[in-house]
Amino acid sequence: MSRTARPWVGSLRVAVVPWVLARVLVVGALVLTRRVLDVVPRGSRPVPLGQGLFAWDAAYYRVIAEHGYDAVPRAALRFFPLYPLSGRALGLVLLGHEAVALLVLANVAALGFGALLHRLALRETGDAGVARRAAWYAALFPAAAVLVLGYADALALVFAVACFLALREERFVVAGVLGLLAGCTRPLGVLLVVPAVVEVLRDRSGVDARGWLARAVAVGGPALGLVGYLAWVGATRHDPWLPFSVQQRASLRGHFVDPATRLVRAASDLAGGDRFGSGLHLVWALVFLALLVVVARRLPASYTAYAAVTLLVALSADNLDSLERYALGAFPLLIGLALVTARPQVERAVLVASGAGLVGYSVLAFAGRSVP
Repeated sequence: MSRTARPWVGSLRVAVVPWVLARVLVVGALVLTRRVLDVVPRGSRPVPLGQGLFAWDAAYYRVIAEHGYDAVPRAALRFFPLYPLSGRALGLVLLGHEAVALLVLANVAALGFGALLHRLALRETGDAGVARRAAWYAALFPAAAVLVLGYADALALVFAVACFLALREERFVVAGVLGLLAGCTRPLGVLLVVPAVVEVLRDRSGVDARGWLARAVAVGGPALGLVGYLAWVGATRHDPWLPFSVQQRASLRGHFVDPATRLVRAASDLAGGDRFGSGLHLVWALVFLALLVVVARRLPASYTAYAAVTLLVALSADNLDSLERYALGAFPLLIGLALVTARPQVERAVLVASGAGLVGYSVLAFAGRSVP
């Protein structure tokens, strides 16, 4: 085995244990929820419970992979194509089992995300403990339940972290390609333009025309991925902005609002007893903002810029459902959490709380009480 490969093998070894544990916890939560609701007569069973690992948004990805976009309503155009189309391609290898392919892609990508985050954290901090904790939080963060389901988030996170690694090592063409793939995977993939701009402008001394062209690729890649999908939607649905306009429905993100005003309203919801809705999102928002301060103080500027713009977009929605999942996309926050939990007692407490939260969020999602 080459010396170049050895660090990645070490990162995979660190990431695989929490990855396995997370899958045991989420699948166990699904089994537990089904057992409980089987013995508690409460009328009709929640739809997500029957969908299992294809609950909520995963159900749309499955239909798109199996039958294409013509088989889903216009609102499903908010789901970008790379993940379901990759599932369809892998499904051919798996003898037409696109659903199995989607789960394989999501879960393998989740393992890759943990390993890549370990490598990135180790590169930036030089601290093996920080890198190890980041990999564990990547698997056990409560919203990481979606990395077990048939969601596109795991694949998007792989591209995002790999893009950061490429940017920090000044491999700008590679970063641009990874950004393009991220832009084809999820709407927020385009936000990789922000750290790309920060990194390409960080050191401009002695850059020739070829170097600037490579930097342009890094910045343009994420935008090109987004524009490509919007162009296809425009050509086939006659409205290129549908992936975003459908999100303005009250049942989805709703209209854009001032984040500060939205947080004040969430505080009122918490005081009014809405603990599983906006109130719980408020608590998480405060945690994320605190971690953003840690990132700003301890990590390079591109990490802060990316985490900040991702949180800004997440908190500017009238409907804060899925806030925690969107914040998971701001992966520098996980490194920030790893930085401030160095004491063994604190680390153990956070890991136990994260594991319990992962189970709790999974149960709420399968029971139809919370949107992952």
